Amino acid sequence: MRHRERHRTHRTGWLRATVLGANDGIVSTASLVLGVAAAGASVQGTLVAGVAGLVAGAMSMAAGEYVSVSSQADTERADLTRESRELAANPEAEHTELTAIYVKRGLDSELASSVATQLMQHDALGAHARDELGITETMAARPVQAALASAGSFAAGAALPVLLVFLLPVSALTWGVSGGSLLFLALLGLVAARAGGAPVAASVLRVTFWGALAMALTAAVGALFGVAA
Repeated sequence: MRHRERHRTHRTGWLRATVLGANDGIVSTASLVLGVAAAGASVQGTLVAGVAGLVAGAMSMAAGEYVSVSSQADTERADLTRESRELAANPEAEHTELTAIYVKRGLDSELASSVATQLMQHDALGAHARDELGITETMAARPVQAALASAGSFAAGAALPVLLVFLLPVSALTWGVSGGSLLFLALLGLVAARAGGAPVAASVLRVTFWGALAMALTAAVGALFGVAA
């Protein structure tokens, strides 16, 4: 009987970017909307601010994620290039190094040497990238994927509080955006926990608490310094 195991580590790259983008989209846009509304702006002004925050935030997320992940990718390429040169210049030393890694992981010296020999014959650079440098295909940096995931998820998250501003009456704007955004954050925490196999309660509590804190502080600043229109 075939034994199947379901692992989720292959999701960590896009899942991190997606959750970060959606969370930031909801929190920052809802906070902006609440701050502007608390300052006495009209519904039209609040809506314009929310849409502007959505567009600016999505582009900022895309640019920031692309730059940061590209830096990681550059570092990985540099390490692989250096490792390739070392393998070409002194394969015996690299074999010894790989053997020592396997010994530290629990293999006896003879078996570790045999494993190192076979893996290097199959794919020397791949073996050293994985076991010496910790670079794998699953965890490798993908700047474009990360940028698109962050921008798209930010825009999706930011669209939710903006939609609430468009739909709600003025009298219910503050509480409606606050409550609706917290509900969206709780759902985001639930989905992220399910996708990553993490505890649901902790994930939901974490995102809603920090989201509520950010929105409360922004609304307080808007109310403190705002002037009614």
